[in-house]
Amino acid sequence: VQLAESGGGLAQVGGSLRLSCAASGFTFDGYAVGWFRQAPGKEREGVSSISSIDGSTYYEDSVKGRFTISTDNAKTTVYLQMNSLKPEDTAVYYCAAGGEWIGPLDFRNWSEYDYWGQGTQVTVSS
Repeated sequence: VQLAESGGGLAQVGGSLRLSCAASGFTFDGYAVGWFRQAPGKEREGVSSISSIDGSTYYEDSVKGRFTISTDNAKTTVYLQMNSLKPEDTAVYYCAAGGEWIGPLDFRNWSEYDYWGQGTQVTVSS
């Protein structure tokens, strides 16, 4: 079971990036997938998650209306579309897979997730 993030890079303030999280050796069917980020000197924080059971999506308040999480039909890739980027979005972004349903109270809790990718750097410059 492996997760691999891609799509990070350098973006301007107000710009967009789309992150991808690809599953290897399994599919996301039966898993909830979350995106986390960690900025230098800060704790890892939950950004968004999506459940494979009912497609429920959750977002941290600071990204609501700007970020969108989605999955492909084959449930092998989860995306995080990031629009209207801000300097405070600069961080290493990680995807993680956990139990089949992780609800709105728990999606930010890193201990709910069992598998993690290596991360991809997102830098937003002004």
